[in-house]
Amino acid sequence: MAKYKSSSISDKWKKTNWLLEQGDLRKHVPHTETFNRKNLFSLLSKYSTVYFKPTHGSGGAGIIRINKKNNGYQTQFKKEKSFFASADELYHMLSRFSNKRPYLLQKGIQLAKTNGKLFDIRVMVQKTKKGEWISTAVFAKIGSPGKIATNYNQGGSLGLFQPTLTGAGFHSASIQNTEKALKQLGVSVAKNFDRHLKGFQELGLDVAVDNKEKLWILEVNTRPQIYPLKYLKDKKLYHRTLSYAKQYGRLQ
Repeated sequence: MAKYKSSSISDKWKKTNWLLEQGDLRKHVPHTETFNRKNLFSLLSKYSTVYFKPTHGSGGAGIIRINKKNNGYQTQFKKEKSFFASADELYHMLSRFSNKRPYLLQKGIQLAKTNGKLFDIRVMVQKTKKGEWISTAVFAKIGSPGKIATNYNQGGSLGLFQPTLTGAGFHSASIQNTEKALKQLGVSVAKNFDRHLKGFQELGLDVAVDNKEKLWILEVNTRPQIYPLKYLKDKKLYHRTLSYAKQYGRLQ
């Protein structure tokens, strides 16, 4: 068996710029900027919700959601909410929080809800023995009530794609079309990453579906987790992704 080796990149800003270079992917990327005073004020003037996220980070850690209110700004970190009367006060708090580490600002996407819970989609893309990319799994990450991230290690749960979208009010034909579009998006992103850096064997796309059924790429993970899939009642996705992973030496 081949030793597991797949390229990895943690810099979200670099990955965002790779996507922005490609026209058909650019439309799926929410407005994202590096964190500074000018960019913060600019995004707050345009959007009702802005996310403040570490440039290097995973698992939904270190993310703050900013909601614009009539008389100021409300932030939420994990389950803790705070209020700031001005953008200046908010900027100073975020600067202290970042502690000189690089952060990004991203337009907040209004996630669709399934049975009252926010969710986004994970698209697992893996390379075959022949070196071709294939989207091997599409499933939902369903957020824990009160949390701002849907990640499994933030208390979220996993859901099968079709029941999740049915719970969100999607019709059968729409679910099929969305799944097809997600799989195509996964392969397109993987080919894009391959052009920028050789050696990727797997990627995990986090994709938001908004209330108009548009797809938004929130993040591309180069070290996607497989093990949470084993906790789904239907183990087919787990065994499928694992069978591809074993081809390039990954056991888990």
